[in-house]
Amino acid sequence: MSDAGLDLRPFRGLRYAQDRVSSLAAVTSPPYDVVVRPDGVHHLETADPYNIVRLILPHTLDPAARHRQAADTLRDWRAEGVLARDGQPALYAYEQRRGDMLQRGLIGALRLDGPVLPHEGVVPEIVADRAALMREAAANLEPLLLTYRGHDTFATTEPTATDVLERTITREPLLATTTEDDFAHRLWAITDPAELAAVAADLGRRDALIADGHHRWATYLQLRDEHPGEPGWAHGLVLLVDSARYPLQVRAIHRVLPRLPLGDALARLNGAFRARTVAGPLPRALEALDALDAAQGNAFVLSSGPDEFHLLDGADPELLARTVRTDRPEAWRQLDATVLHSTLFDAVWRIPDQPSDISYLHSAESAVDQARQHGGTAVLMRPVTEETVRGLAGQGVTMPRKSTSFGPKPATGLVLRTLDDGTDPSTGPEH
Repeated sequence: MSDAGLDLRPFRGLRYAQDRVSSLAAVTSPPYDVVVRPDGVHHLETADPYNIVRLILPHTLDPAARHRQAADTLRDWRAEGVLARDGQPALYAYEQRRGDMLQRGLIGALRLDGPVLPHEGVVPEIVADRAALMREAAANLEPLLLTYRGHDTFATTEPTATDVLERTITREPLLATTTEDDFAHRLWAITDPAELAAVAADLGRRDALIADGHHRWATYLQLRDEHPGEPGWAHGLVLLVDSARYPLQVRAIHRVLPRLPLGDALARLNGAFRARTVAGPLPRALEALDALDAAQGNAFVLSSGPDEFHLLDGADPELLARTVRTDRPEAWRQLDATVLHSTLFDAVWRIPDQPSDISYLHSAESAVDQARQHGGTAVLMRPVTEETVRGLAGQGVTMPRKSTSFGPKPATGLVLRTLDDGTDPSTGPEH
């Protein structure tokens, strides 16, 4: 990792030609790992024949050919003019707004040896899948979400990256659309050399935290190592948000255990946790979970469907002492995700750590519905704070994977980065 700060470079974005698609909203998608498969994929595919899901989640009768199919589809859409490259390299100012929720950031090609802190582990199989897709397509199809603490952290009279961003959003955007989740999205290009230089100088003093996209980050690093000396692979597409100016929301990621019926889950507790029935519907059960202070200990809600909820808390201290590793900071040992995996999954329920036995869903509603469909158990979680995440990451300590869901997440499909865009990201504004 470089001792310098963040190095975010302009690139020639690949974007949908708006006259070739039914609407921008119809061709966008949530990030690949948020789409609920297969229903979500089908919904997006039928929204428009050019929906980006055909690139990020390809599927064929021959699974081995699906990444090649995505690369062929990308090539065909470019040849048809459905996707067109912007005329000059740019950083892209990006805004998401829904009601009182407002998030703004900069999209660019980030040099991968900069000070970027991960906070979660990854699943090697998922990294291998994303690497195969990016390798075939020679493209970054969706940006990671990174945060940095930038606003007013340094005493300076020079314009900051956030200053440039907020000047940019007063101009006419390149595009504007509202997606079906009621988020309004706008995108601008920043091409002025003085503004690009100001962004580079400011970000050159910062470090970043991966908020969303650990598997894609690990994929970027793997592909960089596979292509030494090639500048295109030494950079990756990111959205960089100043969370001091635009705080992100941090939500929980829930688990579904499709092979563990709820009755078995409760019976096998055997005093490991206190279990009590809580009233539904789901929002009310989640309120009961959120009402428990994290300082009072770990807590979860188990569910097998929309009419049955059980609150777990009061873990056996001796069991925790035996099952949670002691070579980590106390803040890590007390995480709900740590105790869930180390104590409940490994020691009490003996759940294998593999995709067929544990699913991860961002939506509590989807988790409960999936548990109902499979006759399994949904484990509903509480969110952690960004301060906890950043504090552990700063110590070089990774949290159990899928511990957090930062958002709002950038829509996929508004701007793509291909490695043949004719620019050399190793050159650009000097810091």
